[in-house]
Amino acid sequence: MINKQSLWFVTLFSLILVLSIYYITMSDNSLQKIIGSQSETLPVSTEENENSLLVALRVEEDEEVLKQMEEYQSILLDNTKTSEEKNTAYNELMSLNTKKGKEQEMEEKIKSEYNLDSFVKIKDDTIKVVISSSDHNSNIANNIIRTISSMYDKKMYITVKFQA
Repeated sequence: MINKQSLWFVTLFSLILVLSIYYITMSDNSLQKIIGSQSETLPVSTEENENSLLVALRVEEDEEVLKQMEEYQSILLDNTKTSEEKNTAYNELMSLNTKKGKEQEMEEKIKSEYNLDSFVKIKDDTIKVVISSSDHNSNIANNIIRTISSMYDKKMYITVKFQA
């Protein structure tokens, strides 16, 4: 029996194989035409949309979350695990998803209310907010803390850090 992961691997591998054979057998003239037409029609944007620090923080957080999700999914798919272990892994997987959704909701709220790019990380009862701004304004930081704390019923420890 072929499982989904194996099927996806075979499908993607076949696609890569077909595309590589296509490009190898393609003549140099047609390849030059494709490259030349793409460079003429595609505009190049040198504007930086988001701070590279925020991107690095997001990538690091996403890698951690993916690693945890894979760990919980492997527990769920393991036939030797007990139903209690599987239930715990399922609950942890759901809490990861809700935490990620809450982080994105906070980032969107900060973007809409204060027009600032941000990164939010929630860990237990602490919330770390990194703001991409060269202006270190304590009033904005206090307002962000109030906005985030209004989203919770229990006491959360919130820190706001400004990065240029």
